[in-house]
Amino acid sequence: MQTREWDAVVVGGGTAGLSAAQMLGRARRRTLVLDEGHPRNRFAAHMHGVLGHDGLPPDELLARGRHEAAAYGVAVEVASVIAVEDLGERLRVIRADGSAELARTLIVTTGLTDALPAVEGLTQRWGIDVLHCPYCHGWEVAGARLGVLATSSASLHQIELVRQWSDDVIAFTALAEPLDAEVAARLHARGIRTVSAAVVSVESDGDGLRAAITVDGDRHPLDALFVAPDPVIDLGFVEALALVRSDLPGGPLAVDERGATSHPRVFAAGNVVAPYANVPVSMGTGSMAGAGAGAALVTEDAARALATARADAARRDAWEERYSSDEHVWSGRVNATLAAVVGDLPADGTALDIGCGEGGDAIWLAERGWRVTGLDLSETAVRRASAAARERGLDDGRASFVAGDAASASGETVLGEATFDLVTTSFLHSWEADFPRIALLRAAADRVAPGGRLLVLSHAAAPPWASAHSDHVPELRGPAEELALLDLDPARWEVEIVEVRPRETLDPDGDPARLEDGVLLLRRR
Repeated sequence: MQTREWDAVVVGGGTAGLSAAQMLGRARRRTLVLDEGHPRNRFAAHMHGVLGHDGLPPDELLARGRHEAAAYGVAVEVASVIAVEDLGERLRVIRADGSAELARTLIVTTGLTDALPAVEGLTQRWGIDVLHCPYCHGWEVAGARLGVLATSSASLHQIELVRQWSDDVIAFTALAEPLDAEVAARLHARGIRTVSAAVVSVESDGDGLRAAITVDGDRHPLDALFVAPDPVIDLGFVEALALVRSDLPGGPLAVDERGATSHPRVFAAGNVVAPYANVPVSMGTGSMAGAGAGAALVTEDAARALATARADAARRDAWEERYSSDEHVWSGRVNATLAAVVGDLPADGTALDIGCGEGGDAIWLAERGWRVTGLDLSETAVRRASAAARERGLDDGRASFVAGDAASASGETVLGEATFDLVTTSFLHSWEADFPRIALLRAAADRVAPGGRLLVLSHAAAPPWASAHSDHVPELRGPAEELALLDLDPARWEVEIVEVRPRETLDPDGDPARLEDGVLLLRRR
């Protein structure tokens, strides 16, 4: 499978996740949402307290959200994420099927699961008339016979809150701490009845809740029962990232006001950071997490651009020094391997020679009918190549040379959006440890027109004399390994040649030597 790379991967496609994704999509960030399809509020038929969407079914809100996010280029896919690995500048997000995505940032919006008390019948009526939030569902049962199944000391607030919707309220307190005299008097003053016997089941006639049955066999008539379930937050898939969690019930992720976690590439929103959050709060935290991730990406983009610009300038200076230090660097003759491969191709189109040097290969191509553009970092090399083209009468549009870097803004400036029928790059190596060879080859592939070809010639092994003339020998790979690193879409590219060819030459001392040339010829379908 192809490993895709994203600016952001959002794990969890509820209201928080889709809000984050929408913000990122509108910011023109490549964003993927992976969702199992089990939102927390799927048991409720309608939402309330959501401005502009009062009474809307939860699944309809999510459908609208997915449609809106897709309009901004966000991809939403059904998947379960089982692990996230930290690769430094990227995170690997691993799905249950073993496939993986690469992400610059991760937004965790997986929410929580409500763990109900072990009372028979609660699960079957959950979200219907066994309820959690009176702000969300109180209006619909106002004036009815309401119960509150206390589960902790925090349930006192829920008991008193439910009283606002009805004057017929009964509190079942067996699962919570015993009421002290002051609290009991307070509830009694509000007309709230209390039952200390444990509730063992709830009774339903199929159309609605009828009663709560206590352990002593008493039947307490009810129309709805409120309960605060225990929040269960499963973060096993990000365990390797050691994210800091808060001491709130369920252990939600600790985040700042932007949704940033303790990991610089991970943000979080919704119930996974605020178990109490309703739909509007989850939307808000999702929007902030999306914006927070976007801001982090902007900062990283700027830092990378500066580092790249400085590296490009240093590389350009190094090559300029190499060419300007001598009147003539290369032989001016075409590389024999290039001639052997290209000689079999029809010479009736445009060609780009990246890293053209003093123009030997480009001039040979032009003399055989190609309309060639040569690109090189060194302005001295470009001047020499241009002079050679003039001497051979090829400066009439058949051979032209420009200074620039194929994988940077300077290449975009001089080449624009042009594509070519043949793109060649010969021995584009450097002794620099951080030389971006694969990035340059990908930039070369991007310049190939449909039906055109990419020819990459490389040193498949270091020259025999390399260790005697340098303390550092660069890492060299064979064409098959470089093809794998390029990771080109096989649906768009056909491999025509991938092999190593020996070439006889002379070493720096003039003695016979043999080199191994890597040959990679690809055709864009």
